[in-house]
Amino acid sequence: MIRNVLIYGAGGFAREVAWLLEQVGAAGGGQHAVGFIDDSAERQGTTLNGLPVVSLAEGTKRWPGAGCVVAVGDPKVRAKLMTASSAAGLEGVTVIHPRVERSRWLEIGEGTVICAGTILTTNIRIGRGVQINLDCTIGHDVVLGDHVTLAPGVHLSGWVEVGAGAYIGTGASVINGTAGAPLLIGAGAVVGAGACVTRAVPPGVTVVGVPAKPRP
Repeated sequence: MIRNVLIYGAGGFAREVAWLLEQVGAAGGGQHAVGFIDDSAERQGTTLNGLPVVSLAEGTKRWPGAGCVVAVGDPKVRAKLMTASSAAGLEGVTVIHPRVERSRWLEIGEGTVICAGTILTTNIRIGRGVQINLDCTIGHDVVLGDHVTLAPGVHLSGWVEVGAGAYIGTGASVINGTAGAPLLIGAGAVVGAGACVTRAVPPGVTVVGVPAKPRP
C-alpha cells in the first residue's frame, strides 16, 4: 500500500525531501509525495516542482489519512510545525533514502528524515523530527535528541550525545566519547560548519573552528 505524504515547508530542503520521496517510491518503499504545505497565503495555490502548495487545512481536506514530514532546517520551527500538523490530524512519517546504510540496532523516532549516502552503525537512538542530511556518518552508541539537525557531511564518532534542537553545520566532526563519559553537545547548541568538536558543548552555545571553541 502506498502512503500519501505531505511535506510541511516549501523551501530548498522541502524540494530535496520531495525528490527523496520519489527515490523511496521508485525503490518500492511505499511513500508518495502529494504536495507541500506552506503557511504563506502568497505561496498557496502555486506549484513547486510539479506538486501543489496548499495550506495545512487544505492539505488535510484533500488527502485524508496522509502522513506528514516537516522539511524545515530550523529545529525550533520544525518542532512547532510538527505540533501543528499533529494537532491537525496528520501523522508524522519517517523518510529514509534507500541509499542509507544502517544496522538493525537502531531506534528512530517519527518524522525523522535521513538523506542519501548516510551511514549509521550500531546501537544508535534518534529522536522525533531529526534531520540527517546527505553523506553523514554516525558511529556506535550515538544519541540524537528530538529535532536535531545534521547538515551535509557531518561525522559523529562513537559515544556522542546531542541534545534536543541542536544544529551541527556542514562538514563538522565530533570526536568520540566513552561508555562512561559520552561527549555531550547540549540542547540548542550550534556547531559551525567545518568545526571539530573535541570537548563538551554547553546548551545553547555556538562553537566554531578547529578545535571548536565558543564564538567570540
